[in-house]
Amino acid sequence: MMAVKPILKMGNPVLQQVSEPITEFNTPELQQLIEDLLDTMQANQGAGLAAPQIGVTKQVVIFGIEQNERYPDAEVVPQTVLINPQIEVLSQQTQSYWEGCLSIPGMRGLVERPAHIRYRGFDQYGETIEREVNGFHAIVVQHECDHLRGILYPMQMHDMSKFGFIDELEINGR
Repeated sequence: MMAVKPILKMGNPVLQQVSEPITEFNTPELQQLIEDLLDTMQANQGAGLAAPQIGVTKQVVIFGIEQNERYPDAEVVPQTVLINPQIEVLSQQTQSYWEGCLSIPGMRGLVERPAHIRYRGFDQYGETIEREVNGFHAIVVQHECDHLRGILYPMQMHDMSKFGFIDELEINGR
């Protein structure tokens, strides 16, 4: 059964909480949460979604992108369910990207993040996932995992003059 959940917006205190790890895998509750996340992400054309964004403070994120009108130039990122993630930075090199967030609709901000990471965690069945990634894939993973620590992308920005409404940024050539 499809379930598109309301997405919490910046200002909701749930988005500032630290999420709890998942302790039991392959349960009906976990499967329902993942289905809700997938349905909600797809309905809102997201590149990823974290459980806290639909009000569930558990360490579950999903991400994946093939073609997305919100990110027309983004490379393909495989559809992934990532539970209890850990991120390891593999180089000092950084990359900047105009990030958006379904919890901050209509806005973008230029965020600088590590360019090369390894992430580890589990899928919904408790199987280990480990990938070494860079580019847009690395950005999406870091952005979604920040949600599990109560961090939204504007909190990662160094220059608030590079934060604004998408239509204004486009009009002004940003």
